[in-house]
Amino acid sequence: MSEQSLPADALPEYAERVLDVAERIPPGRVMTYGDVAEWLEEGGPRQVGRVMALYGGAVPWWRVIRADGILLPGHELEALGHYRAEGTPLKEASRASEGHLPRVDMKRARWDGGGRTEGHT
Repeated sequence: MSEQSLPADALPEYAERVLDVAERIPPGRVMTYGDVAEWLEEGGPRQVGRVMALYGGAVPWWRVIRADGILLPGHELEALGHYRAEGTPLKEASRASEGHLPRVDMKRARWDGGGRTEGHT
């Protein structure tokens, strides 16, 4: 069954799992696309990124990011608002960086998925 033939409220199983992980990330913390794939023990960063691009609007999408901490292109200001509201550790941008936008401080903000709940698949 292709994604186009799914009912509007149905998601592919892998997408549901990715979105579930995104919802588990605590406020003020982040996981990389690769972290999510590793946590699921399936797929890779590109597959997770594709799921987030297609279906991530209903979950805290700003908590799943690139490994370098750069804010999601096209959504920088919205993500920055969420990060500031949640107290996500940020690194201030250098004057040489494009748009002078901060990055997420990966050393301090990265969440390892600790406290997994039973029933994780």
